[in-house]
Amino acid sequence: MAQNGQKKMVEEITSMNEDFAKWYTDVVKKAELMDYSSVRGCMVIRPYGYAIWENIQKDLDARFKATGHENVYMPMFIPESLLQKEKDHVEGFAPEVAWVTHGGSEKLTERLCVRPTSETLFCEHYHNVIHSYRDLPKLYNQWCSVVRWEKTTRPFLRTAEFLWQEGHTMHETAEEAMEETLRMLDVYADFCRESLAIPVLKGQKTKKEQFAGAEATYTIEAMMHDGVALQSGTTHYFGDGFAKAFDITYTGRDNKLAYPHQTSWGVSTRLIGGIIMTHGDDNGLVLPPAIAPIQVVIVPIAQHKEGVLEKANELYSQIKEYARAKLDDRDNSPGWKFAEYEMKGVPLRLEIGPKDIEAGQCVLVRRDNREKITVRLDELATAIPAALKAVHDGLYERALQNREEKTYTATTWEEFAQIAQQGNGFIKAMWCGDEECENKIKELTGIKSRCIPFEEEHLSDHCVCCGKPASKMVYWGRQY
Repeated sequence: MAQNGQKKMVEEITSMNEDFAKWYTDVVKKAELMDYSSVRGCMVIRPYGYAIWENIQKDLDARFKATGHENVYMPMFIPESLLQKEKDHVEGFAPEVAWVTHGGSEKLTERLCVRPTSETLFCEHYHNVIHSYRDLPKLYNQWCSVVRWEKTTRPFLRTAEFLWQEGHTMHETAEEAMEETLRMLDVYADFCRESLAIPVLKGQKTKKEQFAGAEATYTIEAMMHDGVALQSGTTHYFGDGFAKAFDITYTGRDNKLAYPHQTSWGVSTRLIGGIIMTHGDDNGLVLPPAIAPIQVVIVPIAQHKEGVLEKANELYSQIKEYARAKLDDRDNSPGWKFAEYEMKGVPLRLEIGPKDIEAGQCVLVRRDNREKITVRLDELATAIPAALKAVHDGLYERALQNREEKTYTATTWEEFAQIAQQGNGFIKAMWCGDEECENKIKELTGIKSRCIPFEEEHLSDHCVCCGKPASKMVYWGRQY
């Protein structure tokens, strides 16, 4: 770490306009979010990065429990025979599965899959515990890690092992299951808006892009600073397909046997990558206050002078009652500390020195726009929460503006191809619903469907690819 008089850490970050991928890697490393490990495709999540995940987890967990969900934990390993029970599901995950073939020196009689997702395990359990309509609904969620043997990996965005939550629920009727599927999509969208300051598009995935084994998949799609999409959360309606495959039945209110209807939904540590790429800048992280490990850092100015550290400690004792605060009383220079906490994305910096103490005030500095606010010390209890809200609102508006500036409309193939060639962003265009057109668009432009939005627009009567009649508008874009 650079000392006073040497090159600052922020000067070691590649500019995002020069090389966005290198900028991203520089930030995750220099902000001490993660480190590489000797295990292919796996990373060490360092304390600061894990603290962000803990705050995400705490926030979402409270939202899940407020909607009636309970946490459970399933085994890490899935017997091959269990995985094979749902044909479409196993085919969808087969290329990404890691297998355990030996226990110690003995070869296993049956291979064990290291869970890529847990639908089959939940179904096995539901077969044992669901017998009557009185046992429904089952609203379960699991916090765990999963393994998917990705060919190309990037920290947080795509790793062989990652942390996530996966909700798995069972319901009496298709209507109840669909209501759950859309309700949890709203929970994710609200969380992104209210806690991550990330605007998202809500919609349904095309059949080609839906989850293996699902009847319908819904998504929230975010746009990163460079115009590339990030699928930030998905919910899935399974109907009764898994229930039939696993022979899960219950006695209904009419005293007849019936199959329950199932959902699943999840978000992962890729959200941390989304936060970085939505809000970060050339000085490092910019964290939304709701999930920032440190919301306010107190930096004493001329701390060797009498009374400065005492006042800083007094303010710390007060502020920590209503915000996550840190007092940095190390002997590094204030400028060095400023650079460090800019790198770490701390939403607010509080500067306090001899002249400030004499005037009964301090200076608050916002990380998102570097605005400096002079605040009376006796008004901090209202000024700090207001400033944190202003940081959140500023981040959200900036991200929304970026999305609007990088969203385009195409009504002909020529327009679509030209926009795709010019750079990244969302392209709104009509689609006939034929998978052949979807494949052709990807083949010719490298762009995939992101979602069929709930808020449809009728741009024309014809498919942008084949010219046949079209009634669905689709958001298209490149993805991480």
